[in-house]
Amino acid sequence: MNSILVIDDNTDIRENTAEILELAGYKVFTADNGKKGVETAISEKPDIIICDIMMPELDGYGVLHLVRNNPDTEYVPFIFLTAKTERSDFRKGMEMGADDYITKPFDDIELLSAVEARFKKVNILQRQYTSGTSGLREFIKDVKQAGIFKHLAEKYDTQEFSKKQLIYQEGKRPRYLFYVIKGKIKAFKNHDDIKEYITDLFSEGDFIGYSALIEDKNYDDSAEVLEDAELLQIPKDDFLQMIYTDINIAGKFIRLITQNVKEKEDRLVGLAYSSLRKRVAGALLAIHSKFNGSRGGKLVEISREDIAQYVGTATESLIRTLGDFKAEKLIEIKGGKIIIPDPARLKNMPY
Repeated sequence: MNSILVIDDNTDIRENTAEILELAGYKVFTADNGKKGVETAISEKPDIIICDIMMPELDGYGVLHLVRNNPDTEYVPFIFLTAKTERSDFRKGMEMGADDYITKPFDDIELLSAVEARFKKVNILQRQYTSGTSGLREFIKDVKQAGIFKHLAEKYDTQEFSKKQLIYQEGKRPRYLFYVIKGKIKAFKNHDDIKEYITDLFSEGDFIGYSALIEDKNYDDSAEVLEDAELLQIPKDDFLQMIYTDINIAGKFIRLITQNVKEKEDRLVGLAYSSLRKRVAGALLAIHSKFNGSRGGKLVEISREDIAQYVGTATESLIRTLGDFKAEKLIEIKGGKIIIPDPARLKNMPY
C-alpha cells in the first residue's frame, strides 16, 4: 500500500485531506507542524509528502530543505499546499525542488489527481525502457498519460529517406529530433579544404540531431543517408517540453536519446592519439558493431571513402592499411566487402 504524509497545522484541512486519501486506499501519516513532519518523514519514509507552506515551528520551505538533504527522503515526491494569497510564493518552493503544488481550497478530485500524477511519475522514473521504437513510444505514452506534459502529440510522423538524401544540413536551424526506425546514416562536417569528416554513424534505434535542439543553435554538421532509411520525427517544441518541463523526466529522456555519446567521445580520443593502424582497426570494429550487431562477420556496404572519412585519413592511406590487414589475415576482402574473421584479434592488435 502506498503511503502519504500530510503536514498541516490546520486541523480541519489536515484531517479532511487524510480522510480523502484513506478513502482512496492510501496509508496516511499526519503531522501538525513542520518539525514533527520532518521527524515523521524520516521515520516512516512515505511515498509522497503533502505539506502546507505557512506553519509554526518550521515552515514548508524548511521541511522541503531538510527532506531533500536527507538521503532517506531526498527523492520522495513533495507537493505544497498553498493558499491563494501565497501563490506568488510557490515558485520559490518549485525552485527548491518541490514536485507540484495545490491551491487551497481544493476539492477531492484535484487532490487525488495530483497524487496519482506523482505516483505515475515515480513509476516512469523506475521503469526500464528499451532503446528501440517500442521503448520510445511507451515512454512518450506514459509521460502524456501521467499529465506531466500537456500537449504532446499522440503519434509522430515517419518519413522515408533515400540513399544520398540529406536529413539536415550544417548551418540550418533544427526542426525535429529524428529517431532511426531503419536504415543507416552518417553525420559529417565539411572542412575548409572541402574534405568531409564523418563525425558519427547511426542505425536502427539511434536518435539524431538532439545537440542542436538542446543548445538552441544551428546544426554544426550534416546528416546523409547511407542506406534507405525510415525516421520518426519528433517536433522541436515537443522535444523541448520533455527536456525543460520536469528535470527528472528530462534526465530519463536524455538517457534514452544519448546512449552513443560515450562511444563517440572514445572514438574522437582515439583519433587524436592512436596510430593509423589502430584507428583503422577501431573504425572497422565500430562500423561492424554499429551496422551488423550480433549478425556476424560481413561489414555493411560502406564505401572506402566513407571509412576513410570516419577514420580521419586519406582514402589512399586507408586502402594501404587494409592491404596490410589482409596480408596479416586480420581481415578478408571478397567482392569488395570486408570480412572480420576474428574481431578479438583485430581489437587486440598491439600497434
